[in-house]
Amino acid sequence: MSPVKSQPVTAKLTKAAIFLVMTLKPGAEHDSTVRGLCADLSSLSRGVGFRNVNGRLSCVMGFGSDAWDRLFGQQRPVELHPFREIRGVHHAVATPGDLLFHIRATQMDLCFEMAAAILDRIRDVVTIVDEVHGFKYFDERDLLGFVDGTENPVDQDATDAVIIGDEDPAFAGASYVITQKYLHDLRAWNALPVEYQEGVIGRKKLSNIEFADKAKPAYAHNVLTNIVEDGKQLQIVRDNMPFGEFGKGEFGTYFIGYARSPRRIERMLENMFVGQPPGNYDRLLDVSRAVTGTLFFVPTVTFLDNVFELSKGF
Repeated sequence: MSPVKSQPVTAKLTKAAIFLVMTLKPGAEHDSTVRGLCADLSSLSRGVGFRNVNGRLSCVMGFGSDAWDRLFGQQRPVELHPFREIRGVHHAVATPGDLLFHIRATQMDLCFEMAAAILDRIRDVVTIVDEVHGFKYFDERDLLGFVDGTENPVDQDATDAVIIGDEDPAFAGASYVITQKYLHDLRAWNALPVEYQEGVIGRKKLSNIEFADKAKPAYAHNVLTNIVEDGKQLQIVRDNMPFGEFGKGEFGTYFIGYARSPRRIERMLENMFVGQPPGNYDRLLDVSRAVTGTLFFVPTVTFLDNVFELSKGF
């Protein structure tokens, strides 16, 4: 039997991305439209990507908890559940989401073409509930002016952080992903002294040098999102992207985090929104509001390619 192949959740950061979150229309589970796309997704990606072999096109497809049950039946990934809202000093909302497509490339035209190919296949059975076109901002910075993604694990460390192993053998090689869309109050943020901004993030704004641990405020973002268990840091892979629309006056960061267990990201969010200890929350949330919150399971390419055969026993 061939080795299980994972979806490209650890693909290198790119300059463009499209994030599509969809819900299934009533009855969508009763025909083969979505499952047919699953089976053909690899082929679609190769076909679009071949038009620019240096474009590094990739597409990750994820499924929400309810959608998994509707499409594939009873055998479930051990930790798949709906996104759990958090009510603390600030509010992490839970919003609808059955399907996620995370499309990445070095340029937006490839992302756009891939999104068009996907929608051409399933538009009749889905409703798009969130669509974000992300872009890289200068030297990997977000719209707040700080470099984002510095602490991402790489190579084998990234694989170890995001790929399910023996803890759920029926779904080994798969992953989980949590997404949130944050809207920034840039006027309020830019009115803050740079020294305070640096304390909120936990690193220098211009140089991107991380503060020494003893120099970081307890509420610093990189303190509260650092999760240690049994003396080992529990890592995730982020591929956050800035986005903005001047006409709507909306500017923000699309957070997307992959992990082998959603508990890792949920603990980070709990620290951010409630505080660690409670009340010591992430001050970034004073100017950055979460307006979506979704959790998806990312099955293997092997599962998607062979979905009609593999899902028979589910």
